[in-house]
Amino acid sequence: MSDCLIVSGAAREFAAEILRTADTPVVCEVCTSTSEALARYSGQSVLFGSPDMVASILPELPAVDWVQSTWAGVRPLTLIDRRDYVLTGVKEVFGPQIAEYVMGYLLAHELRVLERMEQQRMRNWSTTSSGVLQGKRLGVMGTGSIGSHIAQTARVFGVKVTGLNSTGAPSSEFDEVWPVARLHDFLDGLDYLVSTLPQTEGTDNLLDEKALAKLPSHAYFINVGRGNVVDDTALMDALRNEELGGAALDVFDEEPIPRDSPLWDTPGLSITAHVAAISHPALIVPIFLENYSRYCRGEPLKFVIDLDKGY
Repeated sequence: MSDCLIVSGAAREFAAEILRTADTPVVCEVCTSTSEALARYSGQSVLFGSPDMVASILPELPAVDWVQSTWAGVRPLTLIDRRDYVLTGVKEVFGPQIAEYVMGYLLAHELRVLERMEQQRMRNWSTTSSGVLQGKRLGVMGTGSIGSHIAQTARVFGVKVTGLNSTGAPSSEFDEVWPVARLHDFLDGLDYLVSTLPQTEGTDNLLDEKALAKLPSHAYFINVGRGNVVDDTALMDALRNEELGGAALDVFDEEPIPRDSPLWDTPGLSITAHVAAISHPALIVPIFLENYSRYCRGEPLKFVIDLDKGY
């Protein structure tokens, strides 16, 4: 019998990386669909895969007692009733990718990249000055590994970075940290706002109409966490009314966005298709292999997720 099931659209790539890098053999059933996983299930206790696919079949796999997610977000698994297993997540690997995404949009905004491309298209010699990041104020919602990496990178550019978390507990990467209970004070005066928050009941519509109104009219918002944190209607209204300087969204409540969604045509809004950080096998497999070794030795696993909290 195999040691585990891999259940993912990229299962073959994950299996190849396991074969290439594992110190000791790990025998895996490679399943690129849920139907294939159900057909090949033979009592394995370990499941390695995409939370959406795993969630749809986990109730039918009674022997599974450990699931290693291939994603940072595990929302689908928090929505099913089963709780008699250990879920481990992915942490400390996506920070560099997401920090590059965020800094790319911050720099593009200050350098007026899209505006200058349009001026070039019109053959217009525009001498409008660029802005600078140095001295600007960035607020990061979420002070975990991703938020901290963003903060560390932004501070290299001379940006003052303020964090937001549930308690206001300080973090060395941030100039200061506010508790979520003081969200409106945290938002006041920011030039840039980035959300890295997970999807939980506590993060639903944190950025509603009243919260967005606390930001200066020139502020720019970037969401690389989960779509539920922002009220899309309030955000679109703020952009249309020039109450915000712009926004870049990589995550949405519904993905893909429907073709008739008003988000597509909202002025000042840049849309990307949940690509700020990709679960490359070379990043995810080392986490699985370390946890697999711990699992075989009966040791505590890394990055255990509280299914009730969702992170």
